[in-house]
Amino acid sequence: MQFTRNPHPAPTHENVRKAAIADPGFGTVFTDHMVTIDYDEAKGGWHSAQIGPREAIALDPAASVLHYAQEIFEGMKAYQQPDGSMALFRPEENARRFNDSARRMAMPEIPEKLFFDAVKLAVETDAEWMPPVEGGSLYIRPFMFASEAFLGVRPAKQYKFVVILVSSGNYFKNGVNPVHIWVSQDYVRAAPGGTGAAKTGGNYAASLVPQAEAIAQGCDQVVFLDATEKKWVEELGGMNLFFIRSDGSVITPPLTGTILPGITRDSLIAMLREEGLEVREEPYSIQQWREEAENGTLLETIACGTAAVVTPVGKVSSPEGSFKIGAGGIGQMAQKMRERLVGIQTGAVADTHGWITTLR
Repeated sequence: MQFTRNPHPAPTHENVRKAAIADPGFGTVFTDHMVTIDYDEAKGGWHSAQIGPREAIALDPAASVLHYAQEIFEGMKAYQQPDGSMALFRPEENARRFNDSARRMAMPEIPEKLFFDAVKLAVETDAEWMPPVEGGSLYIRPFMFASEAFLGVRPAKQYKFVVILVSSGNYFKNGVNPVHIWVSQDYVRAAPGGTGAAKTGGNYAASLVPQAEAIAQGCDQVVFLDATEKKWVEELGGMNLFFIRSDGSVITPPLTGTILPGITRDSLIAMLREEGLEVREEPYSIQQWREEAENGTLLETIACGTAAVVTPVGKVSSPEGSFKIGAGGIGQMAQKMRERLVGIQTGAVADTHGWITTLR
């Protein structure tokens, strides 16, 4: 599919752009362009691929997404390499997960090559927005929503796929420091048979109240337990968890349909096994978490995701009290995994897995 290029009438002035990306934070410094592709069942599927100025999207008040929440998205990053080129980390996995989410939400799949071409075009067009800061990247947000105007509970027949970019620094304001976790008692993220394994906005909307509860308790993030027994640790609002134990084993909650299959999670499983650790995907209870932290069996807890990469968990709190993980600091394995993963992504460490796709 060929992309139509619509010239930007007033791109951001160089001085304004440089000032914005000097300290971009996360999620607020948007680049100049966006990619859009439309889908219409009556027209045979995907059509009208274009890149143009980032601008508001016109929606009919009856657009299906506003009433029935057919919406999915992905989170990716582009990294600058030592030779100045741009690269993506495992983009084929994002394309596959995007289509997994689409199927669960009764939405059309997008050809993986078209997904990749759209992402590549967006990054190459706005590469100058790469922030010159430690940990800097271009955060990529491909998303799709139902645009058909109708009222009635059925899958829409028209959709819009969009790619926007954000100049990004560290996900957490204070950089890479141990996070304080609040255990949600009254809320769950997902239930068996639900949409927990899909990257859809409704899952994140449901996490906002418990996340606010965590903040009110002086914590950084909320961790959710299973919906059935309220005893098994699942994931944070946007990150998977790993438990590093003193016997050389590592436990991460299994993918049973209620947990998002993180690409960083999958990468860490491979990397930890290369360190000689026995990684097991099995249930891990909140009681076990507390007991093993208190008796020294648990050395570290690691949270991971595209935005935050690898982040240590230092303390866990709930109405029953609090407990520390190790000394509450940045553990040795968390530090090693973060440095190695970021090194692979930025080209400082050899990519022996074939995870990096260079764009130019």
